[in-house]
Amino acid sequence: MAALYREAAILPQLVQRLSLIDYPADALECFLLLEMDDTETIAAARSLRLPPWMSVVVVPAGNPKTKPRALNYGLGLASGTFLTIYDAEDSPDPVQLKEAASRFLAEPSDAKRPLACLQAPLRIGRKHKAAITSDILDRQFAAEYAGLFEVILPGMARLGLPFPLGGTSNHFRVETLRRIGGWDAYNVTEDADLGFRLWRDGWALGTISSPTWETPPGKFTLWLPQRTRWLKGFMQTLAVHLFKPGLGFKGLWAMLTTLIAGLLAASIHGYALAMITMILLLGLLSFEIPQLQISAFVVMITGYLASWMTCLVGTRRIGLIYGPKEIALAPLYWGLLTLAFFHALVRLVFQPHTWDKTPHLPDVPVADLHTPISRPRYSEATAGREAA
Repeated sequence: MAALYREAAILPQLVQRLSLIDYPADALECFLLLEMDDTETIAAARSLRLPPWMSVVVVPAGNPKTKPRALNYGLGLASGTFLTIYDAEDSPDPVQLKEAASRFLAEPSDAKRPLACLQAPLRIGRKHKAAITSDILDRQFAAEYAGLFEVILPGMARLGLPFPLGGTSNHFRVETLRRIGGWDAYNVTEDADLGFRLWRDGWALGTISSPTWETPPGKFTLWLPQRTRWLKGFMQTLAVHLFKPGLGFKGLWAMLTTLIAGLLAASIHGYALAMITMILLLGLLSFEIPQLQISAFVVMITGYLASWMTCLVGTRRIGLIYGPKEIALAPLYWGLLTLAFFHALVRLVFQPHTWDKTPHLPDVPVADLHTPISRPRYSEATAGREAA
């Protein structure tokens, strides 16, 4: 399923890329879930020549108008055993569905926690130069994703911990999703919520190696709403799960090291960076050695080293560059998270269930979407299979 809203421009690209999926056609079913008032995308979808297994599903009007609500509607129509979610800008590895299905079928029947969901690694890249360049943000965004999806999440899966899912390329058992009631339609990061809800209900999460490529959001005015929505959804997820019994020690530890740590770091990093910069500048202007508290400085450097190493390992696994320039600019990028955090806090109070829409443009020129393309060849990276 792909839940889309105001995506007429990128829809031909998505249909083309999903058409490359290497899976028996008679065992495939795909829903393009479109909102009733999105007449432009509906018209674009109905004008395309879709594969026989792909269909347009118009979601009835209702509130809240969110991606998880549309997914819940599609879940009611699904007739398959397994279910995969994709986003408008996705380019999945053609063999990804086969890998996910084989992992589910190979799961031991006596597993203490049956496998409910597999997360594919999300990798950031552009095939073509963006109309509006944002090279610094794009590189930092790609390194951040590499650290998360190539290092952290596979490592947590190897340790048997739950984790917040990514919003796309999740592979589920349909029966399990229906049993727990699908997605929370009011949570703007329904993926993060669902990961911990599955764990609380006795299920396990895992990762696979076949990637999905995505384009970065682009310029700052597009990056900020997306990150605001993520942080707001993390707050909602914490409010729902943190004090509810059933997570156990592993679940609480996973929540502490992902959602709570992420929110705390986002809330103070910009302020801390500004304070340190001011102290250093004052020291230079007065020709004195800056007075920094040693313990605080050690904590900051330790955190920086951990973050840099995570990004470095992740990018090397998939062949991206993370050199001195990217390392030097990373603290400034992390400082932007503080702006997004307080923006999210305000939005949580006044617009808790409003979905901050990120517009997408085709990565491939529109003229190229009408010509046949060969099956893409993706990286053979292990996506963290060897994570300690």
